[in-house]
Amino acid sequence: MKTFIRLCATLLLLPFNAMAAASVELTVAGKITPDACHVILGDEGTIDHGKIAVHHLDLDEFTPLPSRSLALSIQCSRPMLFALVGIDDRANSSHAPGFFYGLGTNVHAPEERLGAVALTFENPMGDNQPMQALASGDKGETWKAQAAAAPGLYMGFALPGDRQPDFIGQLHTQLRIDTSINARRALTLGNEVPLDGAIVLDLRYL
Repeated sequence: MKTFIRLCATLLLLPFNAMAAASVELTVAGKITPDACHVILGDEGTIDHGKIAVHHLDLDEFTPLPSRSLALSIQCSRPMLFALVGIDDRANSSHAPGFFYGLGTNVHAPEERLGAVALTFENPMGDNQPMQALASGDKGETWKAQAAAAPGLYMGFALPGDRQPDFIGQLHTQLRIDTSINARRALTLGNEVPLDGAIVLDLRYL
């Protein structure tokens, strides 16, 4: 991080025989900015499964849709300790809030939950080195190797074999998104029903 400090002053040129001022004002200005990391998610963070015909849905079981992936990058001003936390903005529609994100509810029957979403980090690279994903269920007190990013888990990254997240300046990984739709028997599908999953990835400094 570069911090710029600007020294400002005004020099008043007077004739040699003029009386000098008794005082002069000098202003010191600048800004000190905190070190920070920025998260970049490909395709503007949007997964669009298009139109899904009702007859493709299983009558009694969840129907998995094709997996999708988004490129995720974290750029820091210097190597830092951080974690990503998934926050489910549709938690009230999740069938298993501790494991899966919700897919929203049926706009025609709000009591019907549409399905589930799972997130997984794949092939993380930190500062040009292969990394492993770590998960913590106690806000960073303890960690275990795990790539699945369930809601509320702290997800960190470390060199293979390390037991805690490492300082990283640049991270690149693939975020796999697996979506499943609820059993056809559990849904009212006489009209078009939009899927409505919404997940926030929040970067936390450790």
